[in-house]
Order: sequence, then C-alpha cells, then structure tokens
Amino acid sequence: MKAARADKRIAVDERLIVALDVESAEKAGETVKELEGLITAFKVGLQLYTAAGPDLVRELVEAGKKVFLDLKFHDIPNTVARAAVEAAKCGVWMFNVHASGGREMMKRTVGDVTEFCLSNGADRPHIIAVTVLTSFNDADADETGVRGNVSGQVERLARLASSCGLDGVVASAVELEMIRSAVSDPHFRIVTPGIRFKDETNDDQKRVMTPGAALAAGSDHLVIGRPILGAADKRAAAAKIVDELKRHL
Repeated sequence: MKAARADKRIAVDERLIVALDVESAEKAGETVKELEGLITAFKVGLQLYTAAGPDLVRELVEAGKKVFLDLKFHDIPNTVARAAVEAAKCGVWMFNVHASGGREMMKRTVGDVTEFCLSNGADRPHIIAVTVLTSFNDADADETGVRGNVSGQVERLARLASSCGLDGVVASAVELEMIRSAVSDPHFRIVTPGIRFKDETNDDQKRVMTPGAALAAGSDHLVIGRPILGAADKRAAAAKIVDELKRHL
C-alpha cells in the first residue's frame, strides 16, 4: 500500500519553520523583521532560549508569529508535564519532548497541557516527539545502546508517540515513508530538520534531504536554519524554499 503523504490541510505559511539559531534576541529580531510577510513560523531552540528566555517567546507570539519551542523536554513525567504547561502559557504553537522519555511522560504531558488549555480557553499547542536526532547514524545509536538500527528505533518511537496521543514527531526525511506507513493517523504531523539543497554542505546532519523531496515523501513541516541564516540575502534564500514547497504541494 502506498504511504500517505503530507497533510493537505496545513497552510503553506506553516510548512517552513525558520530556526532562529542565533545568540541573542536582537539577532533573532533582525531575522524575523527581514522575513516579515514571507515567514510566519519560527523555531526557538536551546541556544536562543538560554540567551533570551521566555520573554522573547512571548514577544514573538504577541507579534503574531507561530513559535515552535524546540527544547526537547526529557525528564521524569511530573517535571516534563509542568514545563509543558509553562510552554502552553507562553502561547507557543508547537513544542516537543523526547519520545525516549517513555509512555507515562508523554501521556502525562498531553493530559496536563490539554486540561490547562481547556480550563483557560486557550488553543492547545501541537505536542510532538523527537524520535532519533538527525545527527545520529547507526553507529551512534549502537554506541548508546539502541538495539537494531536507527530506522527501527524511529519506527518504534513514532508508534509509541502516536499511541500516547501526541500530534506528531520530529524525524529525518529519510524515515518519512516508513513513519507514514507505521502510523495510521493521517493527520499525524512530521516535522523534519536536516533539510539542505543539493549544492550545500550537510554540516553535522547525517540524514538529510532537499525541501521538495522531503515534502513529496510526506513531511508536513520543514525546520531550516543555516541555509537561511547563513545566506547573504536571508529573504531570498527563504523565498527560494517557499517556491520549491509550492511546486510540490
């Protein structure tokens, strides 16, 4: 049976998430301003969050931006659930946890965030799970005690995340079709980092794919940082990617 493709209900302006992997709120603001009117979704990860904190997240939300809070929560269930509720209070559009934190952690997080949002009349963020980091290959996985290969672990964790009520996963583009086949929910979101054009370096990513190929293979959202942030003209670089995505929808 042919694997399901990306969810057609998702708007084009939500598909490209620009990673604000910069060292200050000032630099983040400059990038957001340069991409105004073209990009609405931005990722705030560990570097920027550590430098600028939740105030920057709230500022982006108040400015009408969709914020993917990429902190990869991984701790005991109570700690992760409480942190997740704080993320929801900030108004983020999406955040993630590590699927390897287990069933109880993920179910508790979904339950507590849903309860908070229902009680406060707030939209619930999309809660997604990290399967295997895109910097990992089979040798890295084996060294950390993962049985089998990376793709097998990705499939196991994607199934687990879906069974716990999460909205999707973060996964490499090369595992997209496998996840679509393994998870029956047609609206299960797949967020894909490790996106590069053919003429670019992979940097520290080991499982990569071009934007159009990733979308065609079933990705819903592409997280792209260095190919845009490192460009002399960030807006032109982002527009090139948006145009490629439109051609493949």
